[in-house]
Amino acid sequence: MSRVLVVEDELGIARLVRDYLAHAGFEVDVANDGDAAVSSVRGSKPDLIVLDLGLPRRDGLDVIRELRRTSSVPIVVLTARADEADRIVGLELGADDYVTKPFSPKELVARVRAVLRRTGAVGSRQEVIRVADVEIDLPRMRVTAGDRRVDLTPTEFQLLATLAREPGRVFTRGQLLDAIHGVAIESYERAIDAHVKNIRRKLESSPGAPRYLLTVHGVGYRFTDA
Repeated sequence: MSRVLVVEDELGIARLVRDYLAHAGFEVDVANDGDAAVSSVRGSKPDLIVLDLGLPRRDGLDVIRELRRTSSVPIVVLTARADEADRIVGLELGADDYVTKPFSPKELVARVRAVLRRTGAVGSRQEVIRVADVEIDLPRMRVTAGDRRVDLTPTEFQLLATLAREPGRVFTRGQLLDAIHGVAIESYERAIDAHVKNIRRKLESSPGAPRYLLTVHGVGYRFTDA
């Protein structure tokens, strides 16, 4: 049974999310502020975090920054901050998905399942992808470039694996959204740009002049076939 940590300071919302996730079969812990969230992650090792941004003690974006220094645990942001700029910042810091309030609890559960499915599905296929000097070990969710280990979040890993399975193929942002979400949910294509930016920062020696993950202007992205 997967364990989910809900980080939410509004008691009513925390109870609502907890109850829906528990009914869906998850073990659920709740933290009410940013400091408690960081401590809980280090102690209980959740499989996924549902994280509000407007938290006391430590802002949710600061929590993401702190966690991403040492952990790739999937993070689904749940917040009233609906501006696109806030979404992009959250995704660029390493969040895997973004749900805005007011929200449908059933949709939130679907998104949690989708993110966890990405993590499990990637590891279930006995396959190693090798393109140029990049190796993607799917069962172990491990990426290396040359002799350098590259640590990615589950969503970043799934996105990179999708591109590298078919080197040279041009994927639209819409096709990549379908590949990484795995469920029919409303999303937006700028999320792909944020994830690509993160992957390049970690994978490429010169992110501004990428060697592996290439932009096809006006269309989308492709992985190098050279």
